[in-house]
Amino acid sequence: MRAEQEVWRKSKDKTNMKRILITGANSYIGTSVERYLLEYNAKMGRELYHIDTLSLRNLAWEQYDFSSYDTIFHVAGIAHADIGHVSEETKKQYYEVNCDLAVKTAEKAKREGVTQFIYMSSVIVYGESAPVGGKKHITAETKPAPANFYGDSKWQAEQQLRTIESGQFSVAVLRPPMIYGRNSKGNFKMLLSLAQKTPVFPSISNERSMLYIENLAEFVRLLIDSQKGGLFFPQNAEYVTTAQMVKAIGEADGKNITLLGMLNPFVQLAAKMPGKIGGMANKAFGTLTIDQGLSVREIDGYQKYDLMESVKKSVG
Repeated sequence: MRAEQEVWRKSKDKTNMKRILITGANSYIGTSVERYLLEYNAKMGRELYHIDTLSLRNLAWEQYDFSSYDTIFHVAGIAHADIGHVSEETKKQYYEVNCDLAVKTAEKAKREGVTQFIYMSSVIVYGESAPVGGKKHITAETKPAPANFYGDSKWQAEQQLRTIESGQFSVAVLRPPMIYGRNSKGNFKMLLSLAQKTPVFPSISNERSMLYIENLAEFVRLLIDSQKGGLFFPQNAEYVTTAQMVKAIGEADGKNITLLGMLNPFVQLAAKMPGKIGGMANKAFGTLTIDQGLSVREIDGYQKYDLMESVKKSVG
């Protein structure tokens, strides 16, 4: 088997084809990137990227041979739980999956001759967004400060992954902001539901960094081509307010949503309330931006779609 894979590797090198293993089956990001790369192959008329997917849900993956791959794209993880209502056992699972499993996968990749490991972390390692009326802007000098066990599990993984880098094994850590696209879950799904139901929306002037899924997929493609390691901050080329995003979703769905300043005091009041209501208001209308210079420093040219184009592709 090893001899066959070595023949394959030499043949691959001649064609400049990259072999990628996505570890973590059926994830939104993993399946979206796989689809994007396959469509890119079709567009170019040849197989520039060969993609396999591996589930890590049982120990069988430990017997899978990584040696023929150039890149492991690790997307296995647990995300977006109701962090206020979880048991200690659940918290433990976050660390086991988001941290321990990632490190174990990377160590296996390094042993078996893979040259690049890409880890999907998150901007959540810097904590929550600033509350309504505040500002939070991530620069190269900003230090990670996780606000909960989810963010900390990602941050712990990043630190351990850094210790196994070498000249022959690059580790690329991605800290993206909110990711959205067709059939995405989480915050975008909530905004989509709001846009479909309401004719009016508060015009709160917060700012958010966001990342359209196909912009992320193009970033990953370019990163794989480069075989670089390091810390990366992919995001869209523009910041957006929550109001702009909801209005754009409405327009893409054929609705005209009116933004009203008279509703802003209600949001500001809700943001000051304790408990779940205040948390939801600050999460929806808070500010969190990443310095744009960080996002094009090493990998550029991936921000193909602006807000309106990306929302149309996500909704239409």
